[in-house]
Amino acid sequence: MDKETLLNHLVTAVLVIDKDLKPCYANAAAEQLLGVGSHRLVEQALPEHYQILGVEAQLLRDAVKAGQGLTVNTAALVTLDGQHHTVDLTLIPLDDEAELSLLELRQVDQQRRIHQQLSQDAQQQAAQFLVRNLAHEIKNPLGGLRGAAQLLSRELDDPALKEFTTLIIEQADRLRNLVDRLLGPQRPTQHSLHNIHQVVQKVYKLVEMALPANIQLKRDYDPSIPDIEMDPDQMQQAVLNILQNAVQALEHTGGEILLRTRTQHQVTIGSQRHKLVLTLSIIDNGPGIPPELMDTLFYPMVTGREQGSGLGLSIAHNIARLHSGRIDCLSSAGHTEFIISLPILGAK
Repeated sequence: MDKETLLNHLVTAVLVIDKDLKPCYANAAAEQLLGVGSHRLVEQALPEHYQILGVEAQLLRDAVKAGQGLTVNTAALVTLDGQHHTVDLTLIPLDDEAELSLLELRQVDQQRRIHQQLSQDAQQQAAQFLVRNLAHEIKNPLGGLRGAAQLLSRELDDPALKEFTTLIIEQADRLRNLVDRLLGPQRPTQHSLHNIHQVVQKVYKLVEMALPANIQLKRDYDPSIPDIEMDPDQMQQAVLNILQNAVQALEHTGGEILLRTRTQHQVTIGSQRHKLVLTLSIIDNGPGIPPELMDTLFYPMVTGREQGSGLGLSIAHNIARLHSGRIDCLSSAGHTEFIISLPILGAK
C-alpha cells in the first residue's frame, strides 16, 4: 500500500501546505471536512476554502516559514457551505528548505457532544428531581385551596362574592397547569412508525400562519429518510418549541429559519452507538444565544427572554430523551442551530 492510499484511509483530515498556506496535498478526509475536492483545494490558499478557522491565517504562515510546530485545541471551523465543526489543529514542519508543513485537522465534534450530553443529562435529571419535589409540595396545598374555594362558593348566595371564589379556582387551575407543564412528559409513550417530514410539515404550517412578514421559513428535506418509531404528538411539540424560539429570536431583526433533515452514520447517543441516525436541524441567522446560557440552556426555568417561561427547551430535550435521542445546540452571532438526533432502528 502506497503512502497516498494509506493517508486516504485516515479519518483525520491531513493537508500539506506551503508558506502561503497553499495546499500541495489533501487526503480524502480533508476533502470531506472542507467540502472541496482535492483538485480545487490545491488551486487556492487554504483560507479561501473556509469561512472561519479558530486560528489566524498569519499565525499559520509564520509558523510554516519558521519551521515551527503549532497545536490548537477545540478550534471552531466553519466551511463555505455553512457547516460548523470543532477541530483539534496540529501543524508539523516537514521540509525547512521547501517551507512545507503538515496540517492535521481532527474533528472532535462527536466527543464533545457525547461529553456534553452525558453532563447535561446528569444535571438535568438532578434539576428535574428538584422540580418534581417542588411541584409535589405546590400541588398538595393548591388542591386544598381549590377545594376550599369550591365549598365556600356553594355556601354563598351573593353572585358578587362568588366572583372571588371563581377567581381563586381559576388561578389554582392555572398554577396546576403551569406545574404540569413544568414537569413535562416523564415516561415513554406508545411509539409507532411515522415519517418525520409529515410531523415537521404540520409544525411548519402552524407556524407559517402567524409568521411575521420580516421572517422567511425555508425547508431542505432529505426524502430518502425512512419512517422512524415515535410519538408524533410529542415530536411535534418538541419541534414547535424550538421553532417558536427561533421565530422569537428574529421578531425584531427579521431573518431566515431553515428546517433541514439529513442522516448520519455511526453516531453515539449517550452510551449507545447507532448505525444510522436522523438529524433534524432548526437553523436561524439571528443574534445567537448568550454564552452564559449555553451550559444551562435545557434546564427548566432557564430563559434569555423577559417574558419567557424557560420550559420549551427543557420539554423538547426530555421528549428527545424519551425517543432515545438528543438535542445539540451550536450558536454564534448570525447562526444558531438546534439539532434533534433520533436513531433509525433496524438500519443496516
